[in-house]
Amino acid sequence: MDTRQIQQAVQQKYGEIATAVRSGAGSCCGPSCCSTDDPITGNLYKNDQTATLPQQAVDASLGCGNPTALVDLHEGDTVLDLGSGGGIDVLLSARRVGATGKVYGLDMTDEMLELARENQRKAGVDNVEFLKGDIQAIPLPTGSVDVVISNCVINLAPDKSQVLAEAFRVLKPGGRFAVSDVIVRGEVPPAVRRDMELWVGCIGGALAEAEYTAKLAEAGFEDVGVETWRVYDALAHEGSFASAFIRARKPR
Repeated sequence: MDTRQIQQAVQQKYGEIATAVRSGAGSCCGPSCCSTDDPITGNLYKNDQTATLPQQAVDASLGCGNPTALVDLHEGDTVLDLGSGGGIDVLLSARRVGATGKVYGLDMTDEMLELARENQRKAGVDNVEFLKGDIQAIPLPTGSVDVVISNCVINLAPDKSQVLAEAFRVLKPGGRFAVSDVIVRGEVPPAVRRDMELWVGCIGGALAEAEYTAKLAEAGFEDVGVETWRVYDALAHEGSFASAFIRARKPR
C-alpha cells in the first residue's frame, strides 16, 4: 500500500472527525458506531479526569487506552504526545508536569490542530504547545523530552520503525516510552491489511506483539513490555485485535 496514500487517507479521515466534533457530532476510531460502548474508544478515562476538560477534547478522544495512566509524570517533565488529536492526553499530562513542565502535542492534521488549540484556550493551559508534523520526522531536537506518549496512532503510521527511531532520538537518556496501541493477535487476512478504511480505523496497520517488541529493540529501547488489556471480540475479525499498553526506556 502506498505510503502517501495512507497518510492522505488518515489526514482526511481525522480532519473530518475534528470538523464533526466542532459541529457537535460524535467521533470514533473503530468501524463500529460511535458511543461510550465503542469497542476501541469507549470508557477509557475516569470521570474525575475528564470533568474539568473541555467537552470537545473528550468528544475527540480517538484512542484505545489511557497513556497518561501508564507512566509516572513528574513536576518539570517534558512530554511529547505523538498524534495528539483533540488534545485530551496533552491536557491531562499538562496538569501532572506542572508550570515548570512542558507538553508538546504533535499532529499532521490541520483541523485537529485547530481543535486542540481551541481546547487549550478553553482549558486555560499555558504549558502546552501543539506542533504540526509527521510522527515519522518529529520536529524537535535530539534528547529534548523526558517522556513520549501516544494513543492509538503509531498503528496508523506507514513506517513504524521510523516512528520508533524518532521517538528514541528525541528522548533524553533514561527517557520513557509509554503508549497505548492496537496489536494483532493471530493471523490477519491480507484483505484486512489492504483495506484502507480498516487501516485508518486503527486496525489494518496494527503490529503483532512480537513485531512491536522487536522494532522497539531495534530502535535501541530496553525494558520493553507489552500488556494486553482489551480484546476486541465485537469486531468482525473476532479475537484478532486487542488494545495494549506498551512501555520501554531509552538506556542511560
